[in-house]
Amino acid sequence: MSSLTHRMKHTGNAIGVWIHRTFKGRLDSGSKDVHVLMLTVPGRRTGLPRSTMVRYLDHDGGYLVWGTGSGSRTDPDWFRNLREAGEAQVEIGTHGVRVQPEVLGGAERDRVWRDVVLAQVPGVARYEAKAGRNAMPP
Repeated sequence: MSSLTHRMKHTGNAIGVWIHRTFKGRLDSGSKDVHVLMLTVPGRRTGLPRSTMVRYLDHDGGYLVWGTGSGSRTDPDWFRNLREAGEAQVEIGTHGVRVQPEVLGGAERDRVWRDVVLAQVPGVARYEAKAGRNAMPP
């Protein structure tokens, strides 16, 4: 990913987080069919809290997020941080909750990607194809 592309994504995310905090989550989702949450985890190198806005689906009593990185060849920074975090903060609207991340792998990951994510949000398949990697890495 070029430096300019990385900076643009970083700026876009900062704007999304600012909108979430300023408007208390009321403007997070562009439509009733798109569900967005704010995920905060410690940075894997700095330990400082890092927040990002990600799409999610309710699944098996938890929140299912995926890391397409808009088709990037590498996992998004937030996903790499989440993978190493023992705990994360999730905010939906004004409701916040601490969660323990679980990264799906192997056949379970493939099944959830196909039967849950692609079944409910088929458009994300284009990002996985563009990236040339699985959007739910092990």
